[in-house]
Amino acid sequence: MQRYVLLIACLAVFSGTAIFGVCPAFSREYRVGTWKTAQTIQPFYYDRFLPDSSKISVFAFTNPADQKTALLAGSLDMCGATLAHAVHSASLGQPVVVVAALCNKSSALVVKKDGPVKTPADLKGKKIGYVPGTMHEILLRETLTRNGLSPETDVKLVRVDFFDMGLALARGGIDAFLSGEPFPTLAVDQGYGRILSYPYYGESIGAINAGMLVKREDIEKHPDMVYALVKAHAEATEYLKANPKAWLKKASTFGADLSILEKAASNMELAWELDPAFVERVKALGDRMEALGVIQQQPDYDRMFDLSFVQKLKSEKIEE
Repeated sequence: MQRYVLLIACLAVFSGTAIFGVCPAFSREYRVGTWKTAQTIQPFYYDRFLPDSSKISVFAFTNPADQKTALLAGSLDMCGATLAHAVHSASLGQPVVVVAALCNKSSALVVKKDGPVKTPADLKGKKIGYVPGTMHEILLRETLTRNGLSPETDVKLVRVDFFDMGLALARGGIDAFLSGEPFPTLAVDQGYGRILSYPYYGESIGAINAGMLVKREDIEKHPDMVYALVKAHAEATEYLKANPKAWLKKASTFGADLSILEKAASNMELAWELDPAFVERVKALGDRMEALGVIQQQPDYDRMFDLSFVQKLKSEKIEE
């Protein structure tokens, strides 16, 4: 009889009729999407911090749009996304909710080592590599605009995959690129690139980069699942921050040389915490995206963010 009652209670949790935190040992499989990069590595450690009765499958993607599409289709329970992509998706009314941060920083504007570009203003008339829909694109457009250049008329933006940017710069196919680590550090290390700037604007957007998304429906129906994943994400982040050698060694198995990652580490920051100040920075990002014509209207930020899971986790840590 007791086993029957326990089963009914656990079923109630997963039908959304009980608060999260009940029946943590109930067996289930989580499906999470991320990139195979050092700054988005945390999901590969979730299994260490989930109940032993649970299983997790981590799926590696190459861009945030595909992850978000899989999330909305129900193929994933949680996924990473750049905050720019999250803002864009929410502005279209898509039911995505940011429940944790993923990483900060990780961007750099790179030019030819011995080229003529000494300041961002010198990029006028140049070909610049970028990946659409990323934080890097927004930071590039912001950098150009702040230096009196129109992204549409004063430069030529060239769509180039992250993995091809270095070769394109070295061969002269582009004059610059704005990308995520470790590609900027690799360009410097191999002798063909120079860091022109780290495009973080502290008075507005700052160094925010990516977050973890879930569907609004899952928050309403399966808050226990969302909380378990946010908790695993936070604990994985803290573990990796406390063990940088383990972090970078694991990240090197994704294809980047360990020595390059060690040099790039100062420009990468793992994260999980959300607070009102973080949301304000995302609002500043949304303002810039609208001004730049990337989105047509602002999303409802109250619906785009749910801080309750992070807040609950932080309160539990304080109580401990």
